[in-house]
Amino acid sequence: MDDLEFRLCLKIDVVQLDFWVEQGWLIPETSSGQRRFRDADVARARLILDLMGNMGVNEAGVDIVMELVDELHGLRETMAMLMSAINSQERDVQRRLFASLEDLDRS
Repeated sequence: MDDLEFRLCLKIDVVQLDFWVEQGWLIPETSSGQRRFRDADVARARLILDLMGNMGVNEAGVDIVMELVDELHGLRETMAMLMSAINSQERDVQRRLFASLEDLDRS
């Protein structure tokens, strides 16, 4: 969706949207000088609205939360790649890896 659709969906003004983009809280795709927002951007914007509105979190706090959200998503992607790599191994290698994880968990 474009800027106008995004702002209407969230009931925010252009100043607020520009600030969020400047802070790096939202990173829209840009094509021919036009920003395009995805569903993930809508979800992030709703989180920002909740944090700043209902929860009373200040800008520094939103910065921290958004960094943690990004780190969490990065870790999920890494875990998915790791699981894919493990699943591509022979069964005996998989068993040994999972046994090692269980041993570590017990430590």
